[in-house]
Amino acid sequence: MKLLLTKLFENQQLDRQEACAVLQGIGQDKYNAAQIAALISVYIMRGINIEEFLGFRDALYQLGTDLTALNAYKPLDIVGTGGDGKNTFNISTLSCFVVAAAGYKVAKHGNYGASSVSGSSTVMEQHGVKFTNNIGELERSLDKANLCFLHAPMFNDALKVVAPIRRELGVRTFFNMLGPLVNPIRNQHVLLGVFNLKMLRMYQYIYQNTNIDFSIVHSIDGYDEISLTDSFKVVTKLGEQLCTPNQLGFEQLNQTSIYGGETVEQAAAIFSDVIHNRATSAQKNVVIANAGFAIQLVDKQKTIEECIGLARETIESGKLKETYRLFLELNS
Repeated sequence: MKLLLTKLFENQQLDRQEACAVLQGIGQDKYNAAQIAALISVYIMRGINIEEFLGFRDALYQLGTDLTALNAYKPLDIVGTGGDGKNTFNISTLSCFVVAAAGYKVAKHGNYGASSVSGSSTVMEQHGVKFTNNIGELERSLDKANLCFLHAPMFNDALKVVAPIRRELGVRTFFNMLGPLVNPIRNQHVLLGVFNLKMLRMYQYIYQNTNIDFSIVHSIDGYDEISLTDSFKVVTKLGEQLCTPNQLGFEQLNQTSIYGGETVEQAAAIFSDVIHNRATSAQKNVVIANAGFAIQLVDKQKTIEECIGLARETIESGKLKETYRLFLELNS
């Protein structure tokens, strides 16, 4: 690690094998917290290149639990990189539950918030969800409630080691970027939110060299999801488009209307309000928009207008509330 840190401090870059080896070393608990924090800090200051990114991903694949047997369900994941500094409520996680309630299989990979008040694992735990890495229990939840939740550190030793360091740093790190790529089920359908265009292009490059059916979304004002606060890009294997909220029948929102609050309890309350169809129209619409694009990713016969309509009906009919009740029964 000393040699690698010296190389990085001299503004040199790691090759793919070096990047893989150093992250494997973290997962094997070879380095102390100060060394890991120094490594992370390098990439906060200068960013990460494609070879380093692929090397880190390779290591996480090798260190992670293999749940690819659950690919038989063809589940979708909706995930954001986080780190956009916007502190929204748990839009991606709620969108996952809407998609599941609409009848599609979802395997949500999540973690505690490192740079925001409430990550997906944070809000799940706040609602009494017990995390598991038991494949039988995960399959039962996926089978009966259409959704299972994968708490990332339970499936990867490296993520477990760096979790407390990331929390103490409290800023965006390259682990925000890696998380969406290392769902242990290796989902073949992924709706990914990114907070800048450089990251969008990096993921686009990586996904185009896989068999993953992807949709990458980015709001022009810097959100790692469809925020409805500005125009947003949607990139798939077929190309890209720039959309506005008005084109999809939504009013453009102001940023304060999708703020997640100052505490975990406030974020959890917003989450519950959306589940029970008592949220504000802004909170509900932003979830509907993200769920709509996720539904279209797995059900391409439907127009985006039909997918948005299905997402709205799922919330307003009570299907979302019923699916979430069943999920809690299976996972508490």
